[in-house]
Amino acid sequence: MPGDGHESEHGPVPVRGPEPGAGAGSGRGAPSSGGAESGRGRSSRTGGRGRRRPSWARALRPSGLNRAPGAVPAARQAGPYLTPAQAFDALYAYCAPALVRQAYLLTGRRDLAHESVERAFQRAWDHWPEVARDPDPAGWVRAAAHDWALSPWHRFRRRYRHPEPPPPDDHDRALLDALLSLPPPYRRTLVLYDGVGLDLPDTAAETEASTRAAAGRLLYAREVLAERLPEPAGPRELHDRLAELASSGRTRAAEPAAVRVGGERRARLWTRTAAAVTVVLIGSTAMTLHTAPTHYVPPVPPGETVRGVPPRAAPGPLSDDQRELRDRLREALLDGPERLTPEAR
Repeated sequence: MPGDGHESEHGPVPVRGPEPGAGAGSGRGAPSSGGAESGRGRSSRTGGRGRRRPSWARALRPSGLNRAPGAVPAARQAGPYLTPAQAFDALYAYCAPALVRQAYLLTGRRDLAHESVERAFQRAWDHWPEVARDPDPAGWVRAAAHDWALSPWHRFRRRYRHPEPPPPDDHDRALLDALLSLPPPYRRTLVLYDGVGLDLPDTAAETEASTRAAAGRLLYAREVLAERLPEPAGPRELHDRLAELASSGRTRAAEPAAVRVGGERRARLWTRTAAAVTVVLIGSTAMTLHTAPTHYVPPVPPGETVRGVPPRAAPGPLSDDQRELRDRLREALLDGPERLTPEAR
């Protein structure tokens, strides 16, 4: 069907990507629980102090949000129709750099941020029919990347037991420490609302919370940041500072072809592992059915001590007749025909 990014009976079909404004929060509302500003005005190119907003202020958003309304940019020389691989590469180029920056704000680790984005896109490639038909493919991948980045199991991995070197700038270091001090749901809500630019209902839906709960998390996160940061920052300045912090360091994502190949290799590995486990289970079940008894075998009752039997007496000294018989037996032949001939008595 049109828009799913796959080939039909009559060849490839066009791909419709996420709307550049979808999830961007144009004309966003404020949280219902007081203290937040209404009319965010993200389209303004000046910061909270009248300064011109730098180029990195849009670093947390996908690159397509700055283009004119339309579809996700297609691969070069792809024509009006895209194959699944070309559509995936276009989505990757559209979202991956911004997702790496967002994941860094959530984790404080560059390696984990890159790993989260790669795993999210590998999962998207494994479920590409579902992702291609989704109204917001960028949101699908973003949710998967954030879920992997905030997984509690990373604390048990040896490579993530020690923190990475902090940012060199003192203000960036203070902001990152304040972010990491927040609980993961509050941190994610703040990054989605003040960093990515989602409106409050979309932020609540992506964090699987009610709108009122998302507003409470956002207000609490802003209060914690206001207490821990040396300089107070409004929503616009907070967005700029988050983008500046996320843009520091290595933010380049891997090549889309390498991500696709890695996802396919991982899927083949899991498929072979599942097949091997299935074969082992079938073999063990067949062996059990072959060796198991087909009828009831009563257990052997435990033994009982027999009482009243006199103990065996030790042999005493030999008598004269017994000694004579012993000597005769020792002198007789041990083998030969003579042993078979009866003696007359």
